[in-house]
Amino acid sequence: MSLELYQRVALRKNWPEAGLRRGDIATVVEFVPHPAGGEQGCVLEVFSAMGESLRVATVPISIVEALAVDDVPAVRRLVTA
Repeated sequence: MSLELYQRVALRKNWPEAGLRRGDIATVVEFVPHPAGGEQGCVLEVFSAMGESLRVATVPISIVEALAVDDVPAVRRLVTA
């Protein structure tokens, strides 16, 4: 998978460490190497439906996918811990 900076992506699975769920949409803001040589990560910024920044999270690159032309966004409330 080839992702680019500032590309909008969707999560392929839940990432509870950041309160994110499968299907959440975010923007890639950075790529980061794994500190122990594992899978590359990406830093995501999650925005509200109104365009406000809600959260920044680092996730493995394998759990995100580029948005497709036929994807339909959904709305949910971001629960904070």
